[in-house]
Amino acid sequence: MSTNENTVQKSDVYQKVTDAIINAIEIGVGHYHMPWTIRQDKGFSPISVGSGKPYRGINTLVLWAQAQSKGYGSAFWGTYQQWQELGGQVRKGERGSPVVYWGTYEKRGANIEDSESNRGLFAKGYTTFNIEQVDGCKLPKRFDPKLSQNERIAIADAFFAGVGVQIREGGNRAFYRPDTPEAVYMPGFDQFPDPVNYYSVLAHESTHWTSHDSRCDRQLGKRFGDAAYAMEELIAELGSAYTMARLELELTPREDHAQYLQSWLDVLKADKRAIFTAASKAQQAADFLVQQAGRLAEVAA
Repeated sequence: MSTNENTVQKSDVYQKVTDAIINAIEIGVGHYHMPWTIRQDKGFSPISVGSGKPYRGINTLVLWAQAQSKGYGSAFWGTYQQWQELGGQVRKGERGSPVVYWGTYEKRGANIEDSESNRGLFAKGYTTFNIEQVDGCKLPKRFDPKLSQNERIAIADAFFAGVGVQIREGGNRAFYRPDTPEAVYMPGFDQFPDPVNYYSVLAHESTHWTSHDSRCDRQLGKRFGDAAYAMEELIAELGSAYTMARLELELTPREDHAQYLQSWLDVLKADKRAIFTAASKAQQAADFLVQQAGRLAEVAA
């Protein structure tokens, strides 16, 4: 195997990623264990050993999916070369998992004065390996966990208080209504089995809350047609997973959303770029919540 980073053919990257996610969703259909409900050792988001930072967007989702389907318990991923730089060796015969690097290029004949409209976006695939596929690698101490469960719950409480969404408690259902765009509706805190379950549901409804045109302005009808409602639910699922991972809390599976599974699979199988759109919009929503909360980085530091 070459010491260079293995690249996935450009023409295949969308299909390879989509196939990996479809496979992981289908594995979990019977008991509604989706790839975004996975918890891994020392990290709730997949972590790049090259940068020491969590992956984002579609890469987070595809590595969650790969971890579920292949049974990896660790959150740490790296390219062949990155593992070598840490003194590790990918075992012979191990198959890697795709991640995507996004970049821009200058279009031919571009007008220099209009640099924005003359830049194109491209996706390049790379192959990564989980630490469980690697021998002889010892991770730096910087990857050790820092916060207790109680500390993380306290941060989640401060986080959602800082977001600014109005929480209207009452009843037995959680939902967001576009005709009351400043609020989400939640059962009472004491109706949930534990705080993590409550924040998991609140993260989902808060992701819906970001769809309003004064926030992320999420318009899906033109892109997905009749499947727009189901795709909004997928975005809310992914957005809540990204938010909970950012808070280092485990996402609670929502069995009441099993009704959307076939719609999601139908769209993903018909359109290899649909999951990229959903993951991008979910990451945008999660980033918006973090920006609104503002104090999260300072509290967690």
